[in-house]
Amino acid sequence: MQQEQKSELTRQTILNESFKLFYEKGFKTTSVDKIMKATNLSKGAFYHHYKNKRELGLAVISLKVQKRVFDGMITPLYKSGDAVDILKSTFLDRLKSFPIYDKQHGCPMNNFINEIGDMEIAYQAALKKIIEEWKAALIQLIERGKSEGSIKSNVHSQAAAVYLISAFEGIRGIRKLYDDDLILDEYISGLSLYLDQIKK
Repeated sequence: MQQEQKSELTRQTILNESFKLFYEKGFKTTSVDKIMKATNLSKGAFYHHYKNKRELGLAVISLKVQKRVFDGMITPLYKSGDAVDILKSTFLDRLKSFPIYDKQHGCPMNNFINEIGDMEIAYQAALKKIIEEWKAALIQLIERGKSEGSIKSNVHSQAAAVYLISAFEGIRGIRKLYDDDLILDEYISGLSLYLDQIKK
């Protein structure tokens, strides 16, 4: 049992340090050697848990990135209450809550999409899965808002969901270029206006 716990701790250490390095330095430029140096583990420990960097990348996307998006952007959409208020709190409060570290490095999922989303089908599928589940949660919430009378009935749910995701991911990337939050504040004002426009 103790060996199993040690093995799991090693696996978590590799995952956590890899996520951090991929986030800060990029996936392509982060080698297995750099990961092992950051973890103070041997290459043998790495290859005991992962066949190669590709497998590790998929694990980071499915276990670290997906959890982050689910916790911050998908799970809150299933709360009870006014649909527009839920959209506002999920998107606007999330943006306002990011520490400077996250603002400087952007969205981990978006970084992966921009860097390796076109490299191979396995990466595309793992990243697309997150987007599709986020999109489905938004569509469900918007449809609920329409049926409950809090969102205008002529709002195209699929289009609104794609717009909300794309705009949010876009501003996360753009904010990396700036030293302050002015661009973020302007986006928040624009998003607030859009959400007020779809409100019934």
